[in-house]
Amino acid sequence: MDIEKLVKKQRDYFNSGATRPVAFRLRALCALKEEMKRREGQIHAALKKDLNKSGFESYMTETGLTISELGYMEKHLKSYCRPRKSLTPLAHFHGKSFVMPEPYGVTLIMSPWNYPFMLCMEPLAGAIAAGNCCILKPSAYAPSVSAAIKELVEAVFPPEYVAVVEGGRAENAALLEQRFDYIFFTGGVKVGKLVMEKAARHLTPVTLELGGKSPCIVDETANLKIAAKRLAFGKFLNAGQTCVAPDYLLVQESVKERFLEIFEKVVREMYGEKPLENGDYPKVINEKHFDRISSLMEGAHIRMGGEKKRESLQIAPTVLDYVTPDTPVMQEEIFGPVLPVLTFQDIGEAEAFVKEREKPLACYIFTGRKEVERRLLTSLSFGGGCVNDTIIHLATSRMGFGGVGNSGMGSYHGKKSFETFSHEKSIVKKYNWIDLPIRYQPYSKGKEKLLRLFLK
Repeated sequence: MDIEKLVKKQRDYFNSGATRPVAFRLRALCALKEEMKRREGQIHAALKKDLNKSGFESYMTETGLTISELGYMEKHLKSYCRPRKSLTPLAHFHGKSFVMPEPYGVTLIMSPWNYPFMLCMEPLAGAIAAGNCCILKPSAYAPSVSAAIKELVEAVFPPEYVAVVEGGRAENAALLEQRFDYIFFTGGVKVGKLVMEKAARHLTPVTLELGGKSPCIVDETANLKIAAKRLAFGKFLNAGQTCVAPDYLLVQESVKERFLEIFEKVVREMYGEKPLENGDYPKVINEKHFDRISSLMEGAHIRMGGEKKRESLQIAPTVLDYVTPDTPVMQEEIFGPVLPVLTFQDIGEAEAFVKEREKPLACYIFTGRKEVERRLLTSLSFGGGCVNDTIIHLATSRMGFGGVGNSGMGSYHGKKSFETFSHEKSIVKKYNWIDLPIRYQPYSKGKEKLLRLFLK
């Protein structure tokens, strides 16, 4: 595929004005949603092949969320597109002020392999809703889903409007050499920095959805049984390959043993005594990541789990005990079904531990004390999170989702997606029936007095 020609083709199409009418955008969103519903079985089969996801998990975390997002966009798009009135200062008398959203133009969406369908299509919903053309670059690590996305998109849209570029590093590099009007990237910090560096050459704005070591803090007043269930769900969903998965557990020393006993029981109830024989338990995406995760377990004190099956690329839900800040598993984002356990004596110690590290994409706080909740939510900086639950904060179109600092920049979902892929033009419309002479030369002390009155 000639990527340079494709970008030019999309730019010509965008410049024709075809994507700007709200009715056109609504038809596009509806067509994508309906075709997605028709192909749900095919998409789920691809997810099973790439990640061994069950149909239930595929719908819950991929297709269902995307269909919901498309429906939300359809419902609210007309209101998002309307110009917004703004108060006009006295110095601008007589006129009116308003803000108009406009599409950026030709956009690029680069998606990862862990939720290869949802993390490609949800940003696309925002790009379409805002009136852009778009090139999608799915991950080469999930080839079955990448092919399914390409077939889906080609069944709905002409390539001059929305196109899919498959491939690996060579295609990524070729795309990043082009001048786009907006780039939306989801992935790791290292590649995110490269994307930002390449975008800077064209002064292209970017959204970076990255990751980091997201903490889960459990204090002695938490409901330990519910905390254990919700932590196990969030940590081992998709075999831990979730950007907002709890990366490590900070549990108060006084309840550590009791909590871990409950947690281990909950994990066995969820996945069985032999998780690697559970047909609904996902796999690690490839051997490279299987080996990386395995190396993080070497020499560690495995309290639960630790079983591995190379032929199926599966690692059982694992708990590592007696972990210290210097342990290898604490030096990088795990992105796998391994939970390191650290302890704290008082909440100030846990607070300081998180503050000393890079700002995470998520933070989870389990407590029964409102003062602890307020303290941690106020003092800790992170992308988003939950109190007394894990990961569900991203499963809504009514709040934005994104990182801060090392975990990313920008946000999306629902209205935030529309805003991310739109530029807001500020407009003042002046009327001609009066033209105050104060701003024109020659200047005088009288004019200056009036100016100071207007601008004070």
